[in-house]
Amino acid sequence: MRNLRAAAPASFLAPPAPPLLLPPSTPTPRGAFSAKASPAAAVAQAHGWCPSPRRVGRLRRRSGAASSSVASVEDAKKDVLVALSQIIDPDFGTDIVSCGFVKDLEISEALEEVSFRLELTTPACPIKDMFEEKANEVVAALPWVKKGGVGKSTVAVNLAYTLAGMGARVGIFDADVFGPSLPTMVSPENRLLVMNPESRSILPTEYLGVKMVSFGFAGQGRAIMRGPMVSGVINQLLTTTDWGELDYLVIDMPPGTGDIHLTLCQVVAPLTAAVIVTTPQKLAFIDVAKGVRMFSKLKVPCVAVVENMCYFDADGKRFYPFGQGSGAQARKVVQQFGIPHLFDLPIRPTLSASGDTGIPEVVADPQGDVAKTFQNLGVCVVQQCAKIRQQVSTAVSYDRSIRAIRVKVPDSDEEFLLHPATVRRNDRSAQSVDEWTGEQKVQYGDIPEDIEPEEIRPMGNYAVSITWPDGFSQIAPYDQLEMLERLVDVPRATTAAVSS
Repeated sequence: MRNLRAAAPASFLAPPAPPLLLPPSTPTPRGAFSAKASPAAAVAQAHGWCPSPRRVGRLRRRSGAASSSVASVEDAKKDVLVALSQIIDPDFGTDIVSCGFVKDLEISEALEEVSFRLELTTPACPIKDMFEEKANEVVAALPWVKKGGVGKSTVAVNLAYTLAGMGARVGIFDADVFGPSLPTMVSPENRLLVMNPESRSILPTEYLGVKMVSFGFAGQGRAIMRGPMVSGVINQLLTTTDWGELDYLVIDMPPGTGDIHLTLCQVVAPLTAAVIVTTPQKLAFIDVAKGVRMFSKLKVPCVAVVENMCYFDADGKRFYPFGQGSGAQARKVVQQFGIPHLFDLPIRPTLSASGDTGIPEVVADPQGDVAKTFQNLGVCVVQQCAKIRQQVSTAVSYDRSIRAIRVKVPDSDEEFLLHPATVRRNDRSAQSVDEWTGEQKVQYGDIPEDIEPEEIRPMGNYAVSITWPDGFSQIAPYDQLEMLERLVDVPRATTAAVSS
């Protein structure tokens, strides 16, 4: 596992947090230093910044029963500050507690609620979202803080085991480096990833026939690192793992819509489809809408919405704690974005407990109502993925009988023809166009009119890879192909000969 350990930055281990530093009571002119100013203010002044009262975010976490290590509010505050001190400001090289970014830290007397603000030194801080996401993660990692979200990991794990129960070869990849959930939700005998010394590939661990990889199995625990480092770890874990033959790889995405999502959708593993997980609250709809729009831009179709914690049954009746019409939020997603399928999951102690016992609910109670819902979701995913693969496999092909490239973009009824030479001449990669000047390296006359592609194969849901006789491999996005000059009045051959 040396490769994985080498990828981990030294900032995994941070020094203990000093007491919370407050800004000076009297403002000091920019560029000047006050003897009474705190180190946080000095850092800001040294960089030519003045503290801004703008609220970047407000983060809350509900706590469970206090552990023996947290006997008072003051102890709890120290725990929170130590956790937040793991987050290092990349510009100052100092943790956000020492920089004085943590404000209004409050913990209720019953240790039931934690709240604080992050107040940065500039309103337009480009990494404020990263700070907020990491602050959520490190506070949620405290043992006396109750973890919880919309249930993405619960749905991902139970969907994976549902697909496996249907006879498919399945793997699951936990893409949350900051707070991996998979080690808690399953109980494999081997809880540590190992590397094949000969092939240098990572061997996934396995539980009940499902292969799995998580940063939590890499012997590192949770991580605090910057975006590029996270993408590198995700890339290494996913692409160097020897998954063997799989029918489905379920990826449990981390919260948000950041660099990791872009890496997974475009660079590392072009995704076939996405399942959106939400809850009945109106606030959840905002995050869902952002996620759906991100997937749409990345040409990843959303095939289903799972609304978790909708209702519960008691005394022969069904109760809706968020209101009878709580499902309206999920239906709003379905209608607004054209997602074809909606599934409801109840509030059920066994479903929640299965995430802590290491046995997925569909395995513990395969005949229960929850398992039946996941069975329907599994059938939906199988059918929709098959449909998408069929559309993608036939989206772009070469018709030798008329010497033209046929294009029918998925979810479009229009089919059009392109001249192969036109496609080759319009390549926009660095091999054809100078990245600095925009000057065309490949000239019009460099490409013969009678050029024909040797192979065309799909690249995810957004592009195709075209191999040409000179050995050049061109990535042609559907959006680019739709903008090219099209062939018209092409003679139709009586016998079609199509290759791809």
